[in-house]
Amino acid sequence: MAEVEFFNRAASEDLPLPSEGLLPEPQSPAECGLRLDLIVQLVLKHLHLSGELTGTAIADRLGLVFPIVEPAIDQLKAQTLCEITGGTNLGPPSYRYRITHLGRERAALLLETNKYAGVAPVPVEQYRRFMDAYKASHPVRVTRKEVREAFSHLVLSDRVLDQVGPAVNGEHSLFVYGPPGNGKTVISQAIRNLMIDEFWVPHAIEVDGSVIQMFDPVNHDPLPEPDTSLMLETPARQDRRWIRCRRPLVTVGGELTLDALELAYNPVSGYYRAPVQTLANGGVLVIDDFGRQRESPHALLNRWIAPLESRVDYLLLQSGQKVDLPFHVLVVFATNLKPAELVDEAFLRRIHYKVLAESPTVNDYRQIFENYCRAREVPYDSAIVDYLLTNVYPARKIPLRGCHPRDLIDQALALARYLEQPRRLTTYLLEAACDTYFVDETQGVSTAG
Repeated sequence: MAEVEFFNRAASEDLPLPSEGLLPEPQSPAECGLRLDLIVQLVLKHLHLSGELTGTAIADRLGLVFPIVEPAIDQLKAQTLCEITGGTNLGPPSYRYRITHLGRERAALLLETNKYAGVAPVPVEQYRRFMDAYKASHPVRVTRKEVREAFSHLVLSDRVLDQVGPAVNGEHSLFVYGPPGNGKTVISQAIRNLMIDEFWVPHAIEVDGSVIQMFDPVNHDPLPEPDTSLMLETPARQDRRWIRCRRPLVTVGGELTLDALELAYNPVSGYYRAPVQTLANGGVLVIDDFGRQRESPHALLNRWIAPLESRVDYLLLQSGQKVDLPFHVLVVFATNLKPAELVDEAFLRRIHYKVLAESPTVNDYRQIFENYCRAREVPYDSAIVDYLLTNVYPARKIPLRGCHPRDLIDQALALARYLEQPRRLTTYLLEAACDTYFVDETQGVSTAG
């Protein structure tokens, strides 16, 4: 009983900040930060799913060292919920523990209300402290040279690049707007190329017994483990409850709803999934096609007004309890609608930076065309581009767009394959591509009258 009291008392004490460049593996209940009853439940669930595990295997599945897990196993043995079935003389870590019939009944009851049986979660206070410490120690500071390197795969004017750079340094929200087809989405997503620091994402966090799943394999890119074979000294072990990743890039579009900005509780699993802005913490959240969501722009921005200014986001649990999480996200609103028609002046004031993704010049168009020919491994013929610019675009009265070279080249190559022609661009193929790509505004039935 004294052991339980020590564990729970230690879990409530002030938690140490992560070391620079490493989240050290917790070695004690105080450093772990979780209450004993939660670890007991997780151990029992893992035994229920596997039947029998060694002490080391149980600890590995929870991402903890055995001394933190051992008190939970001792409690399960005392309550005859598990038993020792064998092992070696190396001690409790090597013993094999098997769940009992009574243990299966107890585990089944636990799984009815909460099916989470993964890596031990990180206490929400540790998550807050990590995010605040990380932001303070890893500010995004980019130079003109670094911006040009990060966007070198795009053909953009100096004016656009010199607007993006300060916006990233400001670590605030920004609008990327302009006509369709000029790469607003690509520009927005390329901002992540300026965030080269490694980042850590917990598998899950715990809030007063509730579990919120944080790691999302769709939106988080784990980094490979460093090669330690050539190291002279044994490297310190990282807290296995966290995954070392690239800074996140989360993109949402017309499907975005207000519900996606709140904790998603699954009544079947019994735990929560983090909202999109929390998944993007430490990185970039791109709201693509802003203004075309089912929710009104005002409703979406109203939801973000407070977090954008305070850098704290308040989320609601099923119990009605509010939990505050850090909001260290660079939010990028990409739209081909006029910002002034989407939101009023008060909203625009809170979005400090506005970047116009302008249409390409003739020289830009040529460069984009040449770049994409190189990417598709087809010869570049400047005479064909001259023909498009001199004959096709003026005749059709179509403005140049950054996406046109890519789309026209792809369609021309698809036609060449269909006609069993060589894989190269010709005037005929590109004219045919234009016929199927561009709309003839003179044709069709009028809806007037």
